[in-house]
Amino acid sequence: MTELAREAASGLDEDTGVGGQRVLDRLVALLDLEKIEENIYRGVSPPHSPTRVFGGQVAGQALVAAGRTVPAERKVHSLHAYFIRGGDPKVPIVYEVDRIRDGRSFTTRRVVAVQHGKAIFALSASFQLEEDGVEHAEEMPDVPPPESLPTLAERAEGYAEQLGLRTMPRPIDVRYVNDPPWVTRTTGERPARNQVWMRADGALPDSQLLHVCVLTYASDMTLLDSVLARHGVYWDADPVLGASLDHALWFHRPFRADEWFLYDSASPSASGARGLATGRFFARDGTHIATVVQEGLIRVLRS
Repeated sequence: MTELAREAASGLDEDTGVGGQRVLDRLVALLDLEKIEENIYRGVSPPHSPTRVFGGQVAGQALVAAGRTVPAERKVHSLHAYFIRGGDPKVPIVYEVDRIRDGRSFTTRRVVAVQHGKAIFALSASFQLEEDGVEHAEEMPDVPPPESLPTLAERAEGYAEQLGLRTMPRPIDVRYVNDPPWVTRTTGERPARNQVWMRADGALPDSQLLHVCVLTYASDMTLLDSVLARHGVYWDADPVLGASLDHALWFHRPFRADEWFLYDSASPSASGARGLATGRFFARDGTHIATVVQEGLIRVLRS
């Protein structure tokens, strides 16, 4: 285990809801996996995780493991993943990489994350040499700039203790464009879209794979909010049980995760105790940089 990873594992919960470079550096450390054998890597979790590993963390770490077996000139363009079991934050995660194919233009990797001898997460990722081709993209929604919006701490004022928002260090700066779902649940609004500005809360090294992995980490934040907001409920504030089931990401164009990007998400369907959410990522200049789809377990417990 690297020294940075040891620090990340031992001290990430020392901060009390404060982001900044120190907390971001610990996220970078969590993504700095230890190589323990060819195609086998090991990662750790921050101790503040209450009962299970955050899905964005295991997805980001698995993508790091895959990327370290691929030539740097081949960039990840998509990933597809299943969350199989809840991860134990007290136990290191072993990532086993299967080198499925190395073609002339594309490289395919499969990663299985293991704890206690059982798979907790499986990811397939595809990497491609840069090529020219047809170009088009959707336009970014017209939204206020991030600097004009309240911080997450300001949005959480009066709700923080109930939602546990102040006790978690935040490597990602999040600014809600519309009212967050813990507010709309009390106002009777049922917004069709959930929109937030995000960025890594500090400076990241110039590694394209790292920036992609940080966005992957962030992509599991707020996405299922678009499901809950349609029904006026929210985690912790209501008797809701939820978990990510599967997750797919497509990366369209280069970006920096330490610069503002808009995360625009919506839920086209919910049924069978599952909710589907789709999201689009836009750089500040309007460039469509990535698209995500996730299905999550949503159980609203009723007496």
